[in-house]
Amino acid sequence: RSPQGAASGDGSPSSAAAETPSTEDFSLSLLDTNLPAEAETELRSFIAKRLTKGALFEGMGNVALVGLSIPENKIGCYYCHFQQENLLEMATLESDMNAPEYVVCFLGGSEKEDTFRLELDKYIQSLKINLALEQKTLETYVNPYLRSWFENAICPIQRVVQLFQEKLAFLLHAALSYTPVEVKNADERTEKDISRFLAAASLQGLVQEETMTSLCIAMTEEQHKSMIIDCGGPQPQLHNAGSNRFCEDWMHAFLNGAEGGNPFLFQQILENFKLKAIQDINNLKRFIRQAEMNHYALFKCYMFLKNCGSGDILLKIVKVEHAEMPEARNVVTVLEEFMRE
Repeated sequence: RSPQGAASGDGSPSSAAAETPSTEDFSLSLLDTNLPAEAETELRSFIAKRLTKGALFEGMGNVALVGLSIPENKIGCYYCHFQQENLLEMATLESDMNAPEYVVCFLGGSEKEDTFRLELDKYIQSLKINLALEQKTLETYVNPYLRSWFENAICPIQRVVQLFQEKLAFLLHAALSYTPVEVKNADERTEKDISRFLAAASLQGLVQEETMTSLCIAMTEEQHKSMIIDCGGPQPQLHNAGSNRFCEDWMHAFLNGAEGGNPFLFQQILENFKLKAIQDINNLKRFIRQAEMNHYALFKCYMFLKNCGSGDILLKIVKVEHAEMPEARNVVTVLEEFMRE
């Protein structure tokens, strides 16, 4: 059987995909691309070598610099190997037909595509679920889907920064504090962008899952159950929104980065934002452990909370994490009283 393949892209960022059989003796068959013929051949050769070496794992993308005969010469390439899922009927063990396999390639300005590797993996997963072999499907769904990869997978955070401007601080605060958010009067893309930003800015995966669940419950039970974002006007209107100095400082970092219009920079700022929040949480936990035996360390806890700019959120997080630890819980109770005063 000769394998099939697909490639697609739009504008400066490009993309490609190819189907491969399970044997080492294979070829890559092109379905669609916006690369010049010579560059496409070079990319196909690059992918074939990776396949021969067994360097591609199904559903897990990779990023590498590739040399192509285009003005940029060296260009960042995200490539992902996946197998088509048959949602209509399951293949039997007796079947002698292998499920089609593909390699999708997205080409950008540099190897910075690695910054968005997980987002691109999710983008491919959605393609994998919906992909079918009918030509109609390729023309009406697959090709347009691949061509819009940069707009849909890379730019959402940038669009949210541009939309919210100074109000971004409230969005960062909601993400960090696990405050429920309700979006009204927004088009589908804007609603997805906001949801994506909140997920990316939260500490999900960086704090314990039990802590995250308890925080979500605690925030939902508070008097202001959710922050409401009304996108009915030219600028989003926010209700029940909270903020603090930490989030306001990082909001300015995002707005300063907006001058260059580089989506990779926004992602890096977001990662740094979360890293600093985690560092502050770990520092506070260390101070609380010391404060269990030392009154001076209790004062250090208080001063840290007062000066870090995000004491309101950090105190909620450690309160949830230390709920079952009597000594630490007592320290947190005293700190709450100090902060109220």
